[in-house]
Amino acid sequence: MLETPSRIEPCFFEEHIPAELADLSVDIQREAVRLGQGLHPDSAAELADLVRLMNCYYSNLIEGHNTRPRDIEKALAGAELEEETRPLALEARAHVIVQREIDKMYRNGTMPRPTSVGFLTWVHKIFYDEMPAKFRVIEHPDGIQEPIIPGRMRQAGDPEIAVGRHHPPSSGRVAAFMDHFDKRFQIAARSSSGRIIAIASAHHRFNYIHPFPDGNGRVSRLMSHAMALSAGIGGDGLWSVSRGLARGLKDRGEYKQMMDHADSPRRGDRDGRGNLSEAALKTFCAWFLNVALDQVTFSAKLFDLGGLDQRYRRLVADVVDDKRAPDLISAVLRHGALDRGEAQFALKTSERTARNTLRQLTAAGFLTSASPKTPVRLAFPLDYRERLFPNLFADANLPE
Repeated sequence: MLETPSRIEPCFFEEHIPAELADLSVDIQREAVRLGQGLHPDSAAELADLVRLMNCYYSNLIEGHNTRPRDIEKALAGAELEEETRPLALEARAHVIVQREIDKMYRNGTMPRPTSVGFLTWVHKIFYDEMPAKFRVIEHPDGIQEPIIPGRMRQAGDPEIAVGRHHPPSSGRVAAFMDHFDKRFQIAARSSSGRIIAIASAHHRFNYIHPFPDGNGRVSRLMSHAMALSAGIGGDGLWSVSRGLARGLKDRGEYKQMMDHADSPRRGDRDGRGNLSEAALKTFCAWFLNVALDQVTFSAKLFDLGGLDQRYRRLVADVVDDKRAPDLISAVLRHGALDRGEAQFALKTSERTARNTLRQLTAAGFLTSASPKTPVRLAFPLDYRERLFPNLFADANLPE
């Protein structure tokens, strides 16, 4: 009985959507519309890359891997890394690479269904293809090391797995469970509220199945990101559910506690008709969606054009000894990019003076460009991340 795919039921709320979850889905949709309003697409794209870095930082933090944001940026740039920080930095780099590809596929209209086996195995494969060798093995309690094959789900004959108190479906039944999982969440995605609520319930049920020998947590968080994009609440990549899951609403331990709670078996005739507790699933979904709403609201405020412009102007005024520099920063923020020859018109000054302002802002890392002659874009240097984006990496307690 427990080895039938119905073991993961209920997957979502079919007969009626609880009012609390329906209200949360509406609130998330409303807040997501605010994300990036007024930002030029080029500036929004630069910010989205910063959010990808944040997403991988928090996703890895959930796994107990605390990587300095500076090291992640160095790994992405291909810079030299200290030997002791290299594996974690490359692991984080792998996460960013996968999310960049997901975002690119979404923009191009080529992203597969996020709950499909094809998409999930692709995420796992590209992630582990980029993973350092240190993290491509599983250490069993008996000391035996098992290599992780990128993109390969558990199969018949593989060792069975326990995750704390939870015993996922046996390896030989994973394919049947994942086929059921995808079919069920295709049904859940037929309404706008269903697509949003399904992000929460699919997140738990995927981890309940635990289809891969390792990496399920990261794959599930990338799946949640892709599902948010598909549901129309992705906010052009300007928010991350991983930050909320790592921090919780009140306590950092909430994510693990709520995942464990949603494992609860059915508690009687009034607790749904599936193997698992419908009440526990509702509690988990409400928590997850409140976390998502909290993060969307946080990001909408953080990336508000007016507020960002003021913070950046104050920062530049403190760092760059040129009273024109804040005005040029504002011009680039609002236009996304600026031809070098247009700087003098934006500043209403001579070409020579404008060139000097450009040079100082570029040297300080506030402006960047593909070459010395191409248009300048706004940069968001990590050295000043707390000034520009308060609390974005608030859990980073490691020295720089």
